[in-house]
Amino acid sequence: MSDFVLPIGPQPIRPEGPKVAGQAEAPEKAFKDVLKESIEKVNALQKEADTAQAALATGKTDDVAGVFTAVRKAELAFEALMQIRNKIVDAYDEIQRMRS
Repeated sequence: MSDFVLPIGPQPIRPEGPKVAGQAEAPEKAFKDVLKESIEKVNALQKEADTAQAALATGKTDDVAGVFTAVRKAELAFEALMQIRNKIVDAYDEIQRMRS
């Protein structure tokens, strides 16, 4: 059975492990790499928001809407990342309960 992959968007996440003979090499990312990239993107959005706020406070820009948009994007990205973290912690806790 083959996996259906949409031609757009992120690549499917596969666990790292030994390759099966005859398996085609596809550009797949490990979960840890996807998570790391997500954290880096959220960090970049937060830095952009900080820079925009500083520019507004010092009078280097008067684009209030642009600053608001940058701050809101950073907030939403951080909230989404926290939801993912919470789901990962819940899954870990559930696995620990199953092992007991």
